[in-house]
This record gives sequence, C-alpha cells and structure tokens, in this order.
Amino acid sequence: MKTLGFEDLKGKVAVLTGGTGVIGGALARALASAGVKLVVAGRDREKAEGVAAKVAGETGGTVIGLGFDVLDRPSLEAARKETNERLGPIDLLINGAGGNNPAATAGVEQMPPGAPDLASTFFGMNPDGFDLVMRLNFMGTLLPTQVFAQDMVGRGGVVLNVSSMSALRPLTKVGGYSASKAAVDSLTKWLAVHLAPQRIRVNALSPGFFLTEQNRFLMIDPKTGEKSPRARKVVAATPMGRFGEVDELEGATLFLLSHLSRFVTGVVLPVDGGFSAYSGV
Repeated sequence: MKTLGFEDLKGKVAVLTGGTGVIGGALARALASAGVKLVVAGRDREKAEGVAAKVAGETGGTVIGLGFDVLDRPSLEAARKETNERLGPIDLLINGAGGNNPAATAGVEQMPPGAPDLASTFFGMNPDGFDLVMRLNFMGTLLPTQVFAQDMVGRGGVVLNVSSMSALRPLTKVGGYSASKAAVDSLTKWLAVHLAPQRIRVNALSPGFFLTEQNRFLMIDPKTGEKSPRARKVVAATPMGRFGEVDELEGATLFLLSHLSRFVTGVVLPVDGGFSAYSGV
C-alpha cells in the first residue's frame, strides 16, 4: 500500500499484540509496508513467527515474531528485553490482543416478558466468563502498556489501543465484551492525559463490524455459511451496507501512529461504515 505521509514511521520500533489474528495480520502488513521495524506478538510463538515471516516476505520489512501472554508480566518483561536486544527501544505499541468468550454472552438479545428461562438471560451468565473477558481486554491492554511504554519515557512515543464499536454503543448479548472495551476507552483517555507531558500519545481505534475469529460464531450460521439474523441486522444498521474489510483499518492506524496526528491524543476513532452515526430511522 502507499505510505505517502507516513515517512516518519520508517525505522521506528513497534510491538503489535494480537498480531496473529485477522485484524492483527492486516495491521502488521501496513506497519511493515511503512518501514516500521515490527514485533508481531501472539500467545503461540511459532504461529507469531510464521505470520512475521509471511509479512516480511510480502513487504521486505524487518519483522520478528514473539510469543507471550499479555496477562503475564514476567513474559512481557522478557519480550521487552528481547525486542530491545534485537530491534532497539520501543517507539510504538499497538494493543491488539483481546476477544470475547461465549461464557460472557447471553443467549437472547432481550429478556422476554413473563417468566422466561433465566439460563439464557443475564441471570444465567457465568461471572467467571465476565472476569475472563475483562482481564483479556482490559488487563491485556493495561499490562503491556505498563511494560512496553516504559521505553517511551523521556523519548516520546505512541500507544494505540484496539477498542470496539461495542464500547461506544453496547451491543446486545455481549455484555462482558462491551463492558471490557468501554473500560479500554476510559483507560485510553486517562492515559492520554497522564502521559502527555512525556510526549506519549494514547489513542484507540474503534472498529465497527469485521468478520474475525472472535465474532464468527455470532455472525455466520455454521450450518449454511450464510449471515445470521444478527449479522443481517448489523448490515442493515450500517449506512455503507456491508461488513468492513480488514485493510480498511490500515489508514486510520498509520495516521494515529504517525507525525500527521501529532496533536491528536485521547481520541477513540470509529472505523465503522457509519454504524455509530445511524439512529435507525
């Protein structure tokens, strides 16, 4: 892809968590194409190294793969040390790791009147599922930032969190996911204020609806391969009339990381085909 306007990113060192997912892979290609020296990170090092090799081959960039757990501080510290040794101090952090879990998902969109089966409603949702999703999305953003962004102190840098449309407009069923991503938005704004004197900018992307490994079970009927009723409702509520393509996140990502957005911090940017602007009528 063309990177006109993003020349200042060339040679910067970036860590991308969640880099082995669908969205992570697209962001990795965009970053490497802009000349960023990139760490593609995932829980499985072998898979991360495979993605890194593929992206490096496609772009000619400097890309390495690391495996670590975003909820385990010692593994994060070890990854920071290896990154510093192999690529140098970290300039950019993209917190892309996250996801949902069926245990934090209700079986129905609204609790019906009368005396329904509580198991399919909020009252039947497993609190452990909420805790898992909250830890993955919120703590999985907080801990990597505490570790990797230390390299930016005294030097400046950019932290970019990957939030969700579900934080701006809580979606039915996914109560745990919506709450956790809303917490990410709040942390983004808090950190933007806290770190501004250090010339560290903190923003977030808020993707609309893209088909990913995490939401496919809600959006695609496994028997027919067709859009689920929920997916059809999503498309109907998106003025552009379709799901997003993952490469449509690339421009917003590079903009928020680059010098072009040097006076932008504390922003949660929707990339959603107009979903958040549409009232339904």
